[in-house]
Amino acid sequence: MAAKDRGRGPLVADKRYSSSRAAPSGGGPKKPASPKPAQPKRSRTPRPRRQHGLVVGLILAVWRVLWGIAWRGTVIGALILGGVIWYFYAQLPEVADLIDGRARGSVTMLDRNGEVFAWRGETFGGMVTADSVSPFLRDAVVATEDKRFYWHYGISPRGIASAIRINLSEGRGAFEGNGGSTITQQTAKLLCLGVQWDPKLWKSEADYEKDCRQGGMWRKIKEVPFAMAMETKYSKEEILTIYFNRAYLGAGARGFEAAAQRYFGKSAKDVTLPEAAMLAGLLKAPSTYAPTASMERARNRAAVVIGLMLEQGYITKAQADDALAHPATLSKAAKQKAGGYFADWVMETTPDYLARDTTEDVIIETTLDQDIQKKAEEALKWVFDNKVAEGSKAQAAIVVMSADGAVRAMVGGRDIPNAGDFNRATQAVRQTGSTFKPFIYAAAMDLGYSPMDLVEDTPMCIYTAGSGDWCPQNYDKKFKGQITLTQALAESRNIPAVRVSEAVGRDLVKQVATDFGLAQNFADGPALALGVSESTLIDMTGAFAGILNGGSSVAPYGFDSLKLKGMDEPLFGAGGGIGERVISEKAAHALTYMMTEVLNSGTGGRARLDDREAAGKTGTTTSARDAWFVGFTADYVVGVWMGYDDNSPLKGVTGGGLPAEIWHEVMVRIDEGLPAKPLVKEIPDSTYAPLGTGTGEGAVAAEDVPYFDDPNAPTYDNVYIDPTTGEAIPVYDGPPPAGAVPEGPVTKASPKGDVVEQLLDGVLGGNN
Repeated sequence: MAAKDRGRGPLVADKRYSSSRAAPSGGGPKKPASPKPAQPKRSRTPRPRRQHGLVVGLILAVWRVLWGIAWRGTVIGALILGGVIWYFYAQLPEVADLIDGRARGSVTMLDRNGEVFAWRGETFGGMVTADSVSPFLRDAVVATEDKRFYWHYGISPRGIASAIRINLSEGRGAFEGNGGSTITQQTAKLLCLGVQWDPKLWKSEADYEKDCRQGGMWRKIKEVPFAMAMETKYSKEEILTIYFNRAYLGAGARGFEAAAQRYFGKSAKDVTLPEAAMLAGLLKAPSTYAPTASMERARNRAAVVIGLMLEQGYITKAQADDALAHPATLSKAAKQKAGGYFADWVMETTPDYLARDTTEDVIIETTLDQDIQKKAEEALKWVFDNKVAEGSKAQAAIVVMSADGAVRAMVGGRDIPNAGDFNRATQAVRQTGSTFKPFIYAAAMDLGYSPMDLVEDTPMCIYTAGSGDWCPQNYDKKFKGQITLTQALAESRNIPAVRVSEAVGRDLVKQVATDFGLAQNFADGPALALGVSESTLIDMTGAFAGILNGGSSVAPYGFDSLKLKGMDEPLFGAGGGIGERVISEKAAHALTYMMTEVLNSGTGGRARLDDREAAGKTGTTTSARDAWFVGFTADYVVGVWMGYDDNSPLKGVTGGGLPAEIWHEVMVRIDEGLPAKPLVKEIPDSTYAPLGTGTGEGAVAAEDVPYFDDPNAPTYDNVYIDPTTGEAIPVYDGPPPAGAVPEGPVTKASPKGDVVEQLLDGVLGGNN
């Protein structure tokens, strides 16, 4: 037993003993001593739990620092953003003050019937609101530009992220191309973030606009507080209202009201679904998708807008199908390409402060007849399509005018013009050729000549100082001997024209031509008679209008009145009209008779009209660089010019050819439906006689012509030079003084018995 106990060890023996023995007196049983915990063995490796705790602690410490920075930064950023928003909020004006954002005004042109046909500058059709525009237009804009417009607060992070993704996928920078802007942000950009136009800061309005429209990340950042300020200040409907009135929609139209009027001739309140879709499509790229630039592109873009409206539930499938089947079409005025050359000419003849630089909206009532304009364009196109070789680069111009100078139509070139294109009707200064000859005969008729007077069509030479003899030739290189003045003009004979010009005096011819409105830089020599001087088509047409109206000058004009929008009284009346008398009515009627023979028996046969009388004159310059036909019926004067812009010669073209055919086609169209009226013609007897030698007597003297200055009075016969003194000696009748030398080699025959024979054989005729 003892051996077993010892074998169990001291712990077992003690336990048994302590449990069986009674406790000592004076106290309870004693607790056995707690055994000491086993001591773990020491290890040299780190404890895993302690390492994990250190990492977690470190992360928590960093998080606390970052969180502290973040929430403090957020608070500071929010305070700054709030301050900027409040600043913009305080600066934003009332909605009504933001509607018309143009820096310049506009010019609206009305035709003779009061219909709009052209605009210049930036037009503003008047205020519309989000509630007053067509519901189709409001929905089309929202569906196309910002489908979450009614749910965001000025910015759309989802839209910006989507735009960045698209830009990067297409190889552009993150903020190049699609911007993801909301309608509110676009409106903020239209408002230039509150920066007003200041000519001291920008060289031009274009530079100001460019600065306003610039993109990039910094611009986006600046748009955010401004857009949020707008959302705070204005309602969604008010933001849409600002947007509808300030958006640029191509062709100079600011706002949807101006665009609807310009493209469709109606208010934005009345546009249909296909029209609304086309207008909304302009917002992406106004110049590209403007229907006046490309109807095909405009309709394709409108189809995309209709698809978006259907997808977002704004329209039904039936409405979408109908809109696609019946796309929008332009108004008659929009099809006129903004009035083209005529509108540009009106702008040029209007003071700049009321045209290009106007700060007001100007209304100009013009003389244009859109029906005549269309017919003139059709006539030109028909001739070039049917009479001119394909691919020809030859140009042409047409002016249609009333007898008082009111321009009814103007074609400045074959191509449909853009604003500011070169206008060959008003800007091309070209040699006039034989279209100048009527003004030689005008001077003669006013001095008392008769259309039946005779002139020699025989070889002649005139000596010119520094150049020697000048010997003009007829176009056909032939001579017809003694012919009437009427035949000379009808057949456009050069030598008779020179003889008459020299007889009545070059200065008088210049004065008559100047008073009729032609340019004043005339040639000084005898070649003046052959039209070597230059003029524009509109001036030449106006000069012929003076013959039609009975001999008074006209100033071609394009507007009847000019007034500011909203005013009843015009600031200006008509810009031209009939002026001073140049030749007598008798002379004008005699000249009209002579010019009718140009069509009846002369070079203008292709212009002859079947149903009414007409008068005119052909003209062809040296090497056929210019070809003209200008003429009139009792109702209208029409001028036609043809040539190359680079002054190259025309091949096989004279004024009696294609220009006469163009003139004929124009006249046939514009006289359609008008009763045929005869021209006023007269063949008076000759009353001219030169002054008698030494008596001062005669039918008329140069100084007696009221519009002619005596110091420059012409001579009606040859001038001789005194070889001793060098003094010019005019000889009106009889032989020259002994020893006098002719100024030129033009000689005359021996005097006949009566005054008329002296005139015809001595002044106008003779042998060299």
